[in-house]
Amino acid sequence: MPGSRIEADYLLETPDDPSRVAELMAGEQSSGTFVAIPGETEELKSRVAARVERLQVVDETVTAPSLPSARINLVPGARFRRAHVTLSWPIDTLGPSLPNLLATVAGNLFELKPVTGLRLLDIRLPPEFGAAYPGPRFGVAGTRHLAGVDGRPLIGTIIKPSVGLGPDETAAVVNDLCRAGIDFIKDDELQSDGPACPFDRRVAAVMRVINDHAERSGKKVMYAFNLTGDLDQMRRRHDTLLKHRATCLMASLNSVGLAGMIELARFSQLPIHAHRNGWGYLSRHPQLGWSYIAWQKIWRLAGADHMHVNVVGNKFAESDESCLASARACLTPMFEDKLCTVMPVFSSAQSPRQAPATYQGLGSADLIVTAGGGIMAHPLGTAAGVSAMQEAWEATLAGVPLAEFARTRPNLQRALEMAA
Repeated sequence: MPGSRIEADYLLETPDDPSRVAELMAGEQSSGTFVAIPGETEELKSRVAARVERLQVVDETVTAPSLPSARINLVPGARFRRAHVTLSWPIDTLGPSLPNLLATVAGNLFELKPVTGLRLLDIRLPPEFGAAYPGPRFGVAGTRHLAGVDGRPLIGTIIKPSVGLGPDETAAVVNDLCRAGIDFIKDDELQSDGPACPFDRRVAAVMRVINDHAERSGKKVMYAFNLTGDLDQMRRRHDTLLKHRATCLMASLNSVGLAGMIELARFSQLPIHAHRNGWGYLSRHPQLGWSYIAWQKIWRLAGADHMHVNVVGNKFAESDESCLASARACLTPMFEDKLCTVMPVFSSAQSPRQAPATYQGLGSADLIVTAGGGIMAHPLGTAAGVSAMQEAWEATLAGVPLAEFARTRPNLQRALEMAA
């Protein structure tokens, strides 16, 4: 499509004129350099250079740089202005390439000397990207179909202890969870293919339990096996999953990288449960790195079907507002003709108590709830933990307060007491 442009929104902090720094950003990430060169003609710049589309100063009261490593000479009493800046690039300069998109919107900008804070807030991609990449193959609808769950969240858990259990011990835990009525189980991200619990043996043992349970009950629990590794390892592990009739796989995004994720999605015949471990080093400083709103679009387009978004009342540093905004973004279409919506995964110190706030903030039942200790540490046992989480969401979807619903449901009552 001629004239298509990529847009990226930033929060910029600088002691300099924000307009001048925004132009410097546009030059650095397109045709410019720090000195004028003969080849950069006006015709070339009008054709391929990045543009500053919008700039709005939002704060002029900051008295110290957010990033202490900034190499700038300051006068006493200097002020640091923060501005929302939107840059755009013509699609013709890089084509619909996700790896090269990262180099463009999140490359050397973070290193510019007059920049004392820079955060990528959002990106908007032209339809060429939607045509070039598969996006989620299963997404919400495909996940629900494989899990056999409609109209409510998938209730899930994580195998705990995170490491230390062998294949047979893991299968025994899975057996208890299947009998308790769980919908979804995942490996911990620390568990992949170590000598203490080899991938192939773990898959064989776990899927024997899940397949046997499915034959007896008609319900096949979805298990996300962590196949994170290099490309050859992931291909082989994926084939092992198909052999044993598994219905989901898991990959750690920051470990396999963007190119690894793209290739995994090309050959995967199963939903991809995308774990974001390591997200904090990209996001935790409020004036540096990425917003999840921008970051998750890259991985959705690359082929993720489920995306971790933290949880309301989590054990980490993220606010509830941020968590819920991330989850809503996963369910927001990316293109008019290609939605690329994915299932948000709420995980981190999850308990039944968070169900009402989660549902109210998300406005949808399209989510996966994964509670480790919140299910498996229930004082009445694992089955009671699964029941309590199911009851919490039953009450929430019916609009009944948890305390009222729990009066005749002892499993939920004990879980609420434990989480108080």
